[in-house]
Amino acid sequence: MRKIICSLCFAFVTLSAMAQKPLAIEVLGHRGGRYEVDENTLTAFQTAYKNGVHSFETDIRLTADGDLVISHDASLKRMCGVDVIVENTTRKELKNYKSLKGNEVLFVDELAAFFAPRDIRYIEWEMKTNSYTPEQLKEYCDKLYNAVMPSKPAGAAYIFSSFDTRAITTMKSLHSDADCMYLTSRPVEKAVLDKAEELGVKRLGCNLGGTSRKAMKEAHKRGMIVNLWPGGSLEDFQLAVNIGADIACTDYPQAVLKFVKKKMKWVSPQNDAIK
Repeated sequence: MRKIICSLCFAFVTLSAMAQKPLAIEVLGHRGGRYEVDENTLTAFQTAYKNGVHSFETDIRLTADGDLVISHDASLKRMCGVDVIVENTTRKELKNYKSLKGNEVLFVDELAAFFAPRDIRYIEWEMKTNSYTPEQLKEYCDKLYNAVMPSKPAGAAYIFSSFDTRAITTMKSLHSDADCMYLTSRPVEKAVLDKAEELGVKRLGCNLGGTSRKAMKEAHKRGMIVNLWPGGSLEDFQLAVNIGADIACTDYPQAVLKFVKKKMKWVSPQNDAIK
């Protein structure tokens, strides 16, 4: 009985603390929210933004003629039904294709122009560069930085993220003020934290699966800002909150925001600590 009473007291104190100081976590629309919209299309970002999503992740590739296109996959087969390799195709040629839902292929300059006048909080520009040569990497990083930073909304955080550590070091060598994030499919763990420090970054994108509260506390002790993914359900989002993530990358950002408003009122879906 004593244990039950103690547990109830602890729960009461915890809930009281939550009421006084909401837990803050940034809700990040993965590719615009790929299970809610036509991923990585202008329609996707327009729709999500209209419905309250102000933070996004997207993916950047280099076309054959040196332009920057929004595309997660190297091929258009999944999105457009044609097995065309993005890096082997020009902007003019890519403009001839539409997604299976009828949306045009989107380019970085178009997306940056959409974000520019809006109340954007946070954008992760993921650099999809694993197959690029060092020369291509330099061209890519310089073009990407110059394509998005001049029109960055005031107060927004623009982050250049990648699984390719070469892209991070190249971006930082060309633009020392570039804020970069190290992405990995591994959970938060010592080796990952050490690698981030070696790269000179304070931002991590890690796998939600396998990440513990203890590991998150160590990451925060080292001054890291952590984005946990994948977020394929509301349960994944709740787990990210409970673990202590700074950012939750989710495929259902609109649903998450509605859920927080109705069921998790002690959680703030905006986190100023990420900036």
